[in-house]
Amino acid sequence: MAVKTHTWITLWFLLTAPVIFWDVGYCFMRPRSMVGGDLHWIWQPYEIYQEVDYVYGVKALEENNGFTNAQSMLNVVETLMNLTYVYLAHVSNWTPAPLVGFAAATMTLSKTVLYWAQEYYCGGCAIGHNTAKDLIVYWIIPNGFWIIVPSFIVWQLGKDIAGALIVTDRSSVKAASGKSL
Repeated sequence: MAVKTHTWITLWFLLTAPVIFWDVGYCFMRPRSMVGGDLHWIWQPYEIYQEVDYVYGVKALEENNGFTNAQSMLNVVETLMNLTYVYLAHVSNWTPAPLVGFAAATMTLSKTVLYWAQEYYCGGCAIGHNTAKDLIVYWIIPNGFWIIVPSFIVWQLGKDIAGALIVTDRSSVKAASGKSL
């Protein structure tokens, strides 16, 4: 039985991997990746972002705030799981592959919701200093994709997994009823 795949899920997993690893590189290489660091040229756009989101900025680094690198470490795990799903689904054709993709997308969604909840419960401690326009353009829209798309992936793969379980259950019920005759 072939693994049911969805091009848009595979594309999301493949296209986001370099973006996530670039972000992880910025986080793990701080302060060298930050403005004034010798490697900042690689992460030039973060010049803006480290001022928009203090979790990525000097303040968090100076306070030895572990959240930035902790979430980056989880980004590595999620992305490796995303790429594992792509391999298992498209190369190995391993039937349980959707479970790996579902778990990875659930991790991404949960971590991103946690990131937003942290801002809500601390009163915008890392982003509250922004203008509404900067907040929308540089934080809400880009981070919103990491809630919206993984939500759809969880929904789609969850539906696929549930459908496969229903088919399996029906087959086992038919097999069991055939044996009792």
